[in-house]
Amino acid sequence: MTSILVTGATGHLGRLAIDALLARGVAPADIAALVRDRAKADDLAERGIDVRVGSFEDPASLDAALAGIDRLLFISGSEVGQRVAQHQNVVDAAVRAGVELVAYTSIVRADTSPLGLADEHRATEQALADSGLPHALLRNSWYIENYTAQVPQHLEHGVVLGAAGEGRVSAATRADYAEAAAAVITSEDQAGQVYELGGDSAFTLGEYAAALSEQSGTPVAYRDLSVQDYAAALVGAGVPEGYAQALASGDDGLKHGALLVETGDLSRLIGRPTTPLADALRSALA
Repeated sequence: MTSILVTGATGHLGRLAIDALLARGVAPADIAALVRDRAKADDLAERGIDVRVGSFEDPASLDAALAGIDRLLFISGSEVGQRVAQHQNVVDAAVRAGVELVAYTSIVRADTSPLGLADEHRATEQALADSGLPHALLRNSWYIENYTAQVPQHLEHGVVLGAAGEGRVSAATRADYAEAAAAVITSEDQAGQVYELGGDSAFTLGEYAAALSEQSGTPVAYRDLSVQDYAAALVGAGVPEGYAQALASGDDGLKHGALLVETGDLSRLIGRPTTPLADALRSALA
């Protein structure tokens, strides 16, 4: 039996990855979940998952969490700006534990991406390469949920703001990415694989607004702003300055193709077409 540790197990992607592992027939007893707060993982424990408490900042807790683990589904941390050191701790602990395979959730074309968010992923990929650990890279494009989570605001104001111009984004649902991660971490001969992952049908933010209008019956338009004006609008809506700048920079990258993926890797890994935007919008509206 192969034991698999999933980091970030109470986050959106982590929970879906555990669901996907179970759907693939992995026994609950062979899945361990790394969490910061055990109280948030009661539902996982009730399903028979081995809940292990630890933190990316605490190497000793990582050593305990990785004890007896064969494979690590390393979901990147959420603390932008802190992740280089945090992720290095995870890599070092995986080396000490003798993990047989690490699958790391990175960002599309991390090695060449102009996105500011790619810097920490690039450093983590380098740390994995330097470690000698057998590893696979799951380079994800955007989540569709980056947009659908804002549906109430889009409908209220009748507008989608952005700075992406006519750039196309190969967004996919978190569930699609989670299925791909489960497929890789449970398969053989994955060491050295690099997957550029994104939805089958890329769309512009104008096309997103049109699809939302169609699904909701409420007119919604896309308003294209400069990067600076979009960042200012986000700050005005309550988004912290640093995160607002990162989102606006992301749109600028999107405008120039940084989030367009045409490999087909994601649909091949999950064995079906990726979830269409219309379906994701229907779910969000429901």
